Amino acid sequence: MDCAVFDVDDTLYLEREYVRSGFAAVGTWARTNVGLVDVEESAWRAFVGGQRGRVFDTVLEAHGIRDADLVASMVEVYRRHQPDIALEPDARRCLEALRPRMPLAVVTDGPATSQRAKISALGLPELASIVVVTDELGPGRGKPHPLAFETVEQAIGVDGSRCTYVADNPAKDFAAPRSLGWRTVRVRRAGGLHAAAPSSDDVDIEVDDLRDLGWADP
Repeated sequence: MDCAVFDVDDTLYLEREYVRSGFAAVGTWARTNVGLVDVEESAWRAFVGGQRGRVFDTVLEAHGIRDADLVASMVEVYRRHQPDIALEPDARRCLEALRPRMPLAVVTDGPATSQRAKISALGLPELASIVVVTDELGPGRGKPHPLAFETVEQAIGVDGSRCTYVADNPAKDFAAPRSLGWRTVRVRRAGGLHAAAPSSDDVDIEVDDLRDLGWADP
């Protein structure tokens, strides 16, 4: 392996921590601008209960409010907030151990504003040689489109046989790198949003913790 490439959400940190941080930011904004005092708590209850879409609609409807513009404002606050998140200890150890030995890269999906805020909060620009946010590549270029992975190959000057992608979501993360000859590693973290999903045929190795790969060993 000459290049290790990492997803972000539920790979290097737990995405639920970003969700909690975002709800806290929206809760503060709603208290100040709308006078609602329980947005953070209500949104978190909905999330823990399994709701993944229309969370803010549900929170407002509980107060008898139906306001698409207000929901849009809450979503914007959520996406633009400065997240209170940190690398998982095994992820930090792995990245810091690999960095002197090979190029590191990041390939991540999601709204560019949110992903860039996460990347900054996690300190990834100091650890990775290249960070690719698929939302910045144009419409239809998110995973499983191969462009992000081809971009890494070109930037670092390696071919797919020398690259490994570490990610968490078997529904979209592994098909493109595998098609380019990459090795694939799935991290199934406890508490990850996709932890219950079965691995696909595009996964070479599955681990619960990056320490299981032995990459940080002397």
